Amino acid sequence: MNLSEKINTDLKEAMKANDSIRLQTIRSIRAQILEFEKSGSGKKLDSEEEIKLLSTASKKRKEAMEEYLKAGRKDLAATEEAELNIIMSYLPKQLSGEELVAKVKQIAENIGATSNSDFSKLMPAAIKELKGQADGKTVKEAVEKILGMK
Repeated sequence: MNLSEKINTDLKEAMKANDSIRLQTIRSIRAQILEFEKSGSGKKLDSEEEIKLLSTASKKRKEAMEEYLKAGRKDLAATEEAELNIIMSYLPKQLSGEELVAKVKQIAENIGATSNSDFSKLMPAAIKELKGQADGKTVKEAVEKILGMK
């Protein structure tokens, strides 16, 4: 089942359950899918584009959550966190810190990255291979750790 079909099914379930946060979040994702499809870019919404769309939505929620917490608005941060959890349920399983470091280490070995000067070679390779399994910030931290930059 592709993302659009899953979203439509989940939208109906959220309506029946009268789950307003889930409903609002799923509608937001659905709107992004429709916007992508109508963009005229000629791209098809494949699994890679789905991950990109969901990762962008996830990143926006994380950033909003941080801003709300800085402003002392725990109530709004909690709403963003609930929406983030819903979005994350559509993404591939996120890697733990240990799993991420192990995968980055393996990627580094495969491409021969061993020092700080290899950062610009390792980072794009890691991002490409780990797409949807970890956000860019945590991948960057793992790359820096593997290359001894931290």
